[in-house]
Amino acid sequence: MTEYDTIVVGVGGMGSATAAHLAERGQDVLGLERYDVPHSMGSSHGLTRIIRKAYYEHPDYVPLLERAYELWDELDAAHSTQLLHKTECVVAGPEGSEKVAGARKSAEEHGLEHELLSGAELGERYPGYDLPDEFVAVVEPDGGFLHVEQCVVAHVNAAHRHGAEIHAREGVLDWEPTADGGVRVETAEDSYTADAMVVTAGAWAANLLPMLETEAVPERQVLGWFQPEHPERFQPDSFPVFIVECEEGYFYGFPEYGVPGYKVGKYNHFHEEVDPDDVAEPTPGDERVLRDFTERYFPDAAGPTMRLETCMFTNSPDEHFIIDTLPDHPQVVVGAGFSGHGFKLSSVVGEILADLAIDDESRHDIELFSLDRF
Repeated sequence: MTEYDTIVVGVGGMGSATAAHLAERGQDVLGLERYDVPHSMGSSHGLTRIIRKAYYEHPDYVPLLERAYELWDELDAAHSTQLLHKTECVVAGPEGSEKVAGARKSAEEHGLEHELLSGAELGERYPGYDLPDEFVAVVEPDGGFLHVEQCVVAHVNAAHRHGAEIHAREGVLDWEPTADGGVRVETAEDSYTADAMVVTAGAWAANLLPMLETEAVPERQVLGWFQPEHPERFQPDSFPVFIVECEEGYFYGFPEYGVPGYKVGKYNHFHEEVDPDDVAEPTPGDERVLRDFTERYFPDAAGPTMRLETCMFTNSPDEHFIIDTLPDHPQVVVGAGFSGHGFKLSSVVGEILADLAIDDESRHDIELFSLDRF
């Protein structure tokens, strides 16, 4: 039996950040990951994730985003590969559309720098865009993308530097509370005890915490990369990341980075709830929905397919995060249900989860993410 201060279950985007923050505060930390570190089986892969401050989901995220940017800058300064790339961010759709209205509300409420452009003006500035002239776009200069796998690497390296122990390919089989108010965690390799446990297991969270079965639901997501006809229009210095709300749904995309092609995804794709251990590979139907959108709104990017990938969202009922301690087991902290928009905040979520594991409360306002709202 090996004893630790805190065990972190799941060392992806959220778990790696949590392990780093805990170790930096002098905690004796064990991280347990069922796959490799990093890996492509869950939600923290695919090279890029959008980061933005004008948050249409809710204005209460903005102070957390301000802190997340500070933490990414600190992590970037200590890492050999650039993590945060600023390209500007475009949130666009018809006048009055939900995403545009939400982005404007957050920007105005928090005094964030932004511009409002028509679809026509956007296309003049960024020739890769071909949105309808009557569309409205919120353009945020601080937006961009994170290099997702390298963010995980950077957080794990930081955890290692401060003495954390990370075990890849060692999945958790079970856990139980101990008589002294801690936890015992069982894997196929060993048994471990700790004062606290943080569960950041993504799509597998409900396997360990059955009370999350309806609160953290895995969903299959598909991403596509297409070869642009004019590659110069889809580079990080000429093509902002985007979120576009249109009659086909709402989509997000990126400039070329890391692999050939402009990258695009549709939020919630086909709304397929899945077993995280049985996620189907991309199909021609998956490709078609991404290509149809690209042909209509970004036609210069609709060349041959370069790559298709699946990943997973883990959705909460209201699509806000779940960050809390368990009511019956306050030594167990959960970070789950990030609903396809959490990675950008993983740097500060790790800080919050470390707060809860050590002090049972956080310096940040996390009322929006409490379990009791369900």
